Amino acid sequence: MHLILASASPARLETLRRAGFDPTVIVSDVDEDAVLARTREEAGASGGALSPADAVLLLARAKGEAVAGTGVSDALVLACDSMLELDGEVYGKPESSEAARERWRAMRGGEGRLHTGHWLIDARSSTPRAVGRTASTLVRFADLTDAEIDEYVATGEPLRVAGAFTVDGLGGPYVTGIEGDFHNVVGVSLPLVRELVGELGLTLGELRSTPRL
Repeated sequence: MHLILASASPARLETLRRAGFDPTVIVSDVDEDAVLARTREEAGASGGALSPADAVLLLARAKGEAVAGTGVSDALVLACDSMLELDGEVYGKPESSEAARERWRAMRGGEGRLHTGHWLIDARSSTPRAVGRTASTLVRFADLTDAEIDEYVATGEPLRVAGAFTVDGLGGPYVTGIEGDFHNVVGVSLPLVRELVGELGLTLGELRSTPRL
């Protein structure tokens, strides 16, 4: 059985490969801002609110369904979306270097919660089954100086990743602690993937391309 990753994230792809999978990458053309705006409008009209954990799950589902709708078959489609919750606000990728600097000035010396929504679709039949959940991990940040922030932003990495940081790349030295799943901060929670695969009646061994020692 084949795994399709509905994400352009190199970190997610590498994490899955290290765990023994060899997914095909198919990136959706979902307009994330439009999906969130529409859902928030509907939630507001009904008197509800869209939590960060719900938002990333909603986007993961939209991406997964978009890819599954392209006609894929005999495969599982895994879609993920990540956001950082900081002081009640939710952040994705910074839109500019200045936005990344401002983000890090707010993050330094504090902590945030990294939410990653996971949506897994079994596309092997004409009536696909799907399961999904959000994994959340607490992340603590070093108290960076302005100079350190400028140096990190100058690398360009904060502009390419949710939350404006990585834990497995150049941003690793600026993360002082994690409570929860490390891989979830990278972008895909392997323990949660295992649970979702199990809910579809499958095992990881049926998806792995080669055994890893």
